[in-house]
Amino acid sequence: GAVIKADDNTEKTEDEEKEDRAAQSLLNKLIRSNLVDTTNQVEVLQRDPTSPLYSVKSFEELRLKPQLLEGVYAMGFNRPSKVQENTLPMMLAEPPQNLIAQSQPGTGKTAAFVLAMLSRVEPGNKYPQCLCLSPTYELALQTGKVIEQMGKFYPELKLAYAVRGNKLERGQKISEQIVIGTPGTVLDWCSKLKFIDPKKIKVFVLDEADVMIATQGHQDQSIRIQRMLPRDCQMLLFSATFEDSVWKFAQKVVPDPNIIKLKREEETLDTIKQYYVLCNNRDEKFQALCNIYGAITIAQAMIFCHTRKTAGWLAAELSKEGHQVALLSGEMMVEQRAAVIERFREGKEKVLVTTNVCARGIDVEQVSVVINFDLPVDKDGNPDNETYLHRIGRTGRFGKRGLAINMVDSKHSMNILNRIQEHFNKKINKLDTDDLDEIEKITN
Repeated sequence: GAVIKADDNTEKTEDEEKEDRAAQSLLNKLIRSNLVDTTNQVEVLQRDPTSPLYSVKSFEELRLKPQLLEGVYAMGFNRPSKVQENTLPMMLAEPPQNLIAQSQPGTGKTAAFVLAMLSRVEPGNKYPQCLCLSPTYELALQTGKVIEQMGKFYPELKLAYAVRGNKLERGQKISEQIVIGTPGTVLDWCSKLKFIDPKKIKVFVLDEADVMIATQGHQDQSIRIQRMLPRDCQMLLFSATFEDSVWKFAQKVVPDPNIIKLKREEETLDTIKQYYVLCNNRDEKFQALCNIYGAITIAQAMIFCHTRKTAGWLAAELSKEGHQVALLSGEMMVEQRAAVIERFREGKEKVLVTTNVCARGIDVEQVSVVINFDLPVDKDGNPDNETYLHRIGRTGRFGKRGLAINMVDSKHSMNILNRIQEHFNKKINKLDTDDLDEIEKITN
């Protein structure tokens, strides 16, 4: 595949980049114990602007089959999330409507499209009627779990996994009504092996489209599968981001869609105090960090490094000094990462050292200090303002005060910091020893 610059000066293939995104998505699913209450405004663009637009405030309004309603409540959903309020009426409407939807992790979209699939199935018909594509085997299993939980009171509904390694006899036909799998295997099952008759599919779901198209092959395979489906098959596509490449792909796969987009959230830095510390090199940055360490460990802190190598070095040095830190790094298995985050959440370690790759989407409410050991830059060395906002936005949540400390070790990094200040139109003050008392006040 094409080569993408990685976070520790090694070259990264496209497949590894996709693995990062897929791992990130899986990690979010493993560590999330409840839905995220998003403050994003939802923008709905209807295919037919004349039809009445409505959203629901309760699951009863959707007139679901009783056994599905029971499944929804057993999963702990009491009322629809913001994304579900808007998507479910569209997905369950008659005649079926197509949908392209943007949704952040943790907003309940998997449950929403699973509900749509389960509602369309005729349990008496013993052949596949709903098809769901996931970018990886692990993500397919996670969606499968949701189908099993929600369909718990609907025993006649069966699920098959079209994933590598699931070997079936040639000439066999599948009797399960729902098939979930990865694009390559699903394509084989539909065309070469003929386990599935694509002409009988009523609902086609393409989940995590942004992760999917990070792999060139998946994009082509998904389009080929879509072309085998009947014209009246309902197409539902979900993506966390909507960069141009995702848009183009979505429009190829989903004809005449309703579109649901999230308006960009205006994150505010008003509750976050920002400082910088001037140093001459990495060792001085480490020394400065040790000096403020006592003040920051009263609360919980996240320290961001630009590369895995720096993160590993820093965690080791801090441990040598007798500080208890947790390290979150890209080479860890997803399950290991989830365990580290869990320990940090529970306060077993007060400080988490990490790189950007691992930090996306991790919400730990108690974090009140963020330290940028390295300032965030993009692959061309320019300030990465979005990542800066994303990193320091982990503090100052829910109206609490937060603190961000930036380590500056060269003219170049001072220039980056100045450009970040200009971008957000917020002054970042130099940290003096007098400020340490102030820091203790914030973190207490």
